[in-house]
Amino acid sequence: MTATTGAAPRAPHGPRGADARVRAARLEASLGDPYDPANPHGLATLFGADDQRSVPRATEALLDGAGLAAEFVPAEYGGRLTRADLLARVLRPVFRRDVALGFGYGITSLFGAGPVWAAGTPEQRRRLAELMTGGGRATILHHELAHANAILRHEFTAAHVPGGYRLDGRKDVIINAERADARVVWARTDDARTPRSHSVLLLDADDAETVRQLPRVATPGMRGALFSGLEFTGHPVPADALVGRSGEGVALALRTFQVNRSLICGVVTAAVDTVLHSAVRAALTGRSTVAKRWHKQLTGVFADLLACDAMSTVVLRALSLLPDRAHVFAAAVKYVVPNLLREDLDELATVLGARGFDYESAEFGALDKLVRDLPVAGLGHAGSAACQAVIVPQLRGLAERSWFAEEEPPPELFRLEADVPDLDYRLLGIAGGGDFMAASLLGSASRLAASRGVGGQIGALAALAEAFATELRALREECRAIPARGAPDPAVIVLSDRYSLVVGAAAVLAVWENQSGNASFLADPAWAVRALGRMGMRLGIPVPDLPDGTHEGILEELVRRYRSGRSCDLDAVALAQ
Repeated sequence: MTATTGAAPRAPHGPRGADARVRAARLEASLGDPYDPANPHGLATLFGADDQRSVPRATEALLDGAGLAAEFVPAEYGGRLTRADLLARVLRPVFRRDVALGFGYGITSLFGAGPVWAAGTPEQRRRLAELMTGGGRATILHHELAHANAILRHEFTAAHVPGGYRLDGRKDVIINAERADARVVWARTDDARTPRSHSVLLLDADDAETVRQLPRVATPGMRGALFSGLEFTGHPVPADALVGRSGEGVALALRTFQVNRSLICGVVTAAVDTVLHSAVRAALTGRSTVAKRWHKQLTGVFADLLACDAMSTVVLRALSLLPDRAHVFAAAVKYVVPNLLREDLDELATVLGARGFDYESAEFGALDKLVRDLPVAGLGHAGSAACQAVIVPQLRGLAERSWFAEEEPPPELFRLEADVPDLDYRLLGIAGGGDFMAASLLGSASRLAASRGVGGQIGALAALAEAFATELRALREECRAIPARGAPDPAVIVLSDRYSLVVGAAAVLAVWENQSGNASFLADPAWAVRALGRMGMRLGIPVPDLPDGTHEGILEELVRRYRSGRSCDLDAVALAQ
């Protein structure tokens, strides 16, 4: 296989996409060469801030000047937020350098604001939009979840009193607790363990005697994001602070967390991209070519990053195009992508060796920081368990009513240059809606069926598509046997694992299919064959041998991107040098 190299980046994603691409490129250029030791926004400076558990003030001031906070406010309220896939593109220059900076500066504000964009009154939306477009921050005070990490542990109670609520409780680990100008609180308003046990409250960050700021917390990762706690004791909350209806907190969490989960997947791939560039640099140090012993690791991680970007981009676009049907796919993507990225970091560690954990090295030390940051960013066990809790209750219904019966989604979902509607939090669904990605998988497998057995990359891709379709058939039989009532058997969790990989594979196939007529590396089946082969091995399904030249062609493109300073995602954007 000979890869098509030297191709220009993809065309902008429609009119709105062009604007977002310009803003992303401008931000990338403003942040400058991450490896320049004299750059105040470079990796050395950001690593130093993390080591000192401090905020990189100069870089935050740069982001303020770029108006980045407006990216989290819907355009209808004076901000720049139109589509979630475009927001991910704008944020990638920040996350490419530092996950803690991305969370600490602003993405947490979006997570907090989500319930207000989804169910707030016009006045609540207006006030919060004015605050955020003016550079203010919001933070999110989660309710407690099973399998919780420190961020999700402990919760608040809001007792009904004349004129509003009395808020009590404490949480020791909150991002930006001491810097936020608004607090979005999930509080228990009913002692019963029901879906209507919690409500959401929008609070000003005042310094009342009933609010105590708790000390900063030393976390193993994202140390520059400023974690501390809050304690409320009999804190009075007016009735108009309620967001949506009383008891709607769990429903709002399910509705808004699908945006949060998908967006996290769309931006952390950029952070792993930085580590991949470091690994290529290490493999080429003192050499003109990459030693063959590193081909498998480097091509595998590159293919995984393209696959993760395909999954993330498709689900982010689905939130706009199919908002009432994206919730299960969003959970599946959030389950698969972090697992792939964690395994990728392990593989890159074998290439980097001890240099990957040299914290003082901007050229190689990003691995050490990212290994610590990802679990704190919600990409650990707690995040996986929350995704399984969304997927498992849906499997029986999908198997009985959707799989092998539903029509494919609109092709615009996978045509990354095509416009889709703006994201509207108010339209996001939390139940039902079928499974458009399973339908897409079956459509891809059917169209590739004629190529099975022909050999080469296209033959391997056709075999992989059929293998995943066969796995879906097996899943249908097993998921139909899930009891309709009662607690599911722990073995059902394994079915959710398998299902997530299957629909993740569907996104890879669909993105590749929609490269037709595009004379670029992405139009060649090799990257999809490599990515799907790795996903198939994780799933334990039959995987064809890689056609001759697969590693070489993918590696050629990877080295070209490294030497020309381009990102290792679907867009191949120019990086600051």
